[in-house]
Amino acid sequence: MKHRITSAIIAAIALVLLGAQGAQAEPMRCSGEQKTCNTNCVKFAGANLATCQASCHVSQANCMRTGCWDNAGNRYCGLMKQ
Repeated sequence: MKHRITSAIIAAIALVLLGAQGAQAEPMRCSGEQKTCNTNCVKFAGANLATCQASCHVSQANCMRTGCWDNAGNRYCGLMKQ
């Protein structure tokens, strides 16, 4: 009987540890958002590339200061300031 309880506890701990790995995914960072913004500028801005990239730079500076990325009306926070 002790063997079954021990096996059940070990299995439960293993499941918790395996699930915790996915829950601790790499947090989003301000620098990653800037790279995405610049990539989108190259793809979609056309003649306004310099203006678009300047906007990405301003958003990056604000993100580093506040931890929030503001992208044309879509604002989300909780980003790491790296």
